[in-house]
Amino acid sequence: MFDSPLSASAYEILEVDPGVDDVELRRAYRLRLRQTHPDTGGDAAIFIQVQRAWELIGTAEGRAAYDRRTGVTHEAGSEWSGWRPPPTRTDTRPRARSYGHPGGWRRERYLDLIREWAGRGVEVPDPYDPALVRSAPRDLRRLLADALAEEATARTVSDLGMGFTVWHDVAAGADADDKLDHVVLGPSGLYGVMSEDFGGVVGFRRGEITGPSLGTRAPVTAALGRMRTVAKAAKVRFGGAIIVLPDDDLSQAVTPLGTTRGVPVVVVRRSALAMVLRQGVPQARAIGGNELFDVRTRLQQTVRFV
Repeated sequence: MFDSPLSASAYEILEVDPGVDDVELRRAYRLRLRQTHPDTGGDAAIFIQVQRAWELIGTAEGRAAYDRRTGVTHEAGSEWSGWRPPPTRTDTRPRARSYGHPGGWRRERYLDLIREWAGRGVEVPDPYDPALVRSAPRDLRRLLADALAEEATARTVSDLGMGFTVWHDVAAGADADDKLDHVVLGPSGLYGVMSEDFGGVVGFRRGEITGPSLGTRAPVTAALGRMRTVAKAAKVRFGGAIIVLPDDDLSQAVTPLGTTRGVPVVVVRRSALAMVLRQGVPQARAIGGNELFDVRTRLQQTVRFV
């Protein structure tokens, strides 16, 4: 909830400055509880966020750990690396076959725009400094949040082993942003996967994801359209669509959204993605033997990357 570039920090949820003393912090927490309690007309989702924020920074030990982990109170140039690109893996365990650069396009776009936003002639020694990121416009922070989400999905799929193949940042239109984040092929089926971070709790209506931060966007509709483009080019059939969101933004691990044109759609927490890919999306068609090899070959010959 509080680690995303889009989300408010625990201090922002409690409406206090990060440097506030412990007495004032506790006073602010009690005030926010009264303001947000559903019995007094408050918002239940925000009430839960207030409680979660207190769990994180309500004790001296917890607060110190939170500050170190998130860099909320650090000065520019801190060593916190939570939003920087993940280090190169050095272990030799078997990995899924992987093609493309997960999160690469959005990271590059973020780096270009954050320096442009800072201004000509302004030195940006650390484009991932928490203070800089949190002060940037939401559209910029969303680029970084989506890159982080795509990288997290890539790590999950990679750990599933050699039985899986994944293509990242797959082009599905003339616009570079009109892409399918991941195409995942395994024994349980062929899936189009979108890694999203909307910066808050979401809801569902008529097979689509809804929420105050989405505006007019329709992520499920967009994902299905991109999947149809890739399927037509490669002459393959997707078994399902998977939308991956941060754990704290969903009330349950897996939420089925029904079937659109024969393609089942599910929204899953990040922590549940490995299970879903191993077991398969309900109603999705499994792939095995020669067919799996044929589908992989068709995709490998036709997939383009952004």
